[in-house]
Amino acid sequence: MTLNAELRAFYEARRHQIPAEIEEIMQRAAAELAASGQTDRALAVGAQAPRFALPSATGETVALDGLLAEGPVVLTFYRGAWCPFCNLALRSLQQHHAAISERGAHIVAVSPQIPDESLSLAEKHDLDFTVLSDVGSDTAKAYGLAFDLPDDLAAAYDQLGFDLHRVNGGHRRTLPLPATYVIDRTGTVRWAFVDTDYINRAEPADIIAALDALR
Repeated sequence: MTLNAELRAFYEARRHQIPAEIEEIMQRAAAELAASGQTDRALAVGAQAPRFALPSATGETVALDGLLAEGPVVLTFYRGAWCPFCNLALRSLQQHHAAISERGAHIVAVSPQIPDESLSLAEKHDLDFTVLSDVGSDTAKAYGLAFDLPDDLAAAYDQLGFDLHRVNGGHRRTLPLPATYVIDRTGTVRWAFVDTDYINRAEPADIIAALDALR
C-alpha cells in the first residue's frame, strides 16, 4: 500500500469520530485554503532553498548549510506530533531511511512545535533522522508554506484537545502546509511536493526517484 492510500484509509476509518459541526468547520477551512493559491506561492523547483539554523529535538542547532556540505537534503515540513497524518508520514520516512541514506542524503523534518514535543515524537517513533523546531514558523514563512488557521478552526482544534498554544510555543494559529523538498548540494530545489490538503503527503518512492535523478 502506498503512503497516500494508507493516509486516505486512516481518514475514512476515523472521520465518523469527529463531531459533525467540527467536520463542517474543517471542510470549509480546507476548501478556503485550497482556493487561496498558497501552493503557487510556495518555494518551487529551481529555486535556492532559504537557509536556516534551527534547534533539534536534542538541543543542538542544525544549519542547512552544514547538512548540504555532506550531501543532498530531504526537507519535510509537518504540522506537529498532535497530527496523526504527520505521524504516519514520518513513520513512512523512517521505513525508507536506509534507502535515502544510501543515496547520501539527510532527512530533516521541521515543525512549529517546541523542542520538547519534537523529542517526544522522535523517541515515540524511533526516528533516526533530524527533527527540528521552527517555533514562530519563520522558516516555513521563508519557504512560502506558513498559514494562519481561521478562528473557528483554531477553536475547534482546542476543543479536540490539541493545545497548539502550548506545543507551538504560544503561536497557536500558524501551521505549515505539508511539503517535502529534495535539495541538492548547491542548495537548489530539485524536487518539490506541496499540498494544502493535510491528508496528502510526498510518497517515499518519489523522493527516492528524485534523489536517483541527482546522480
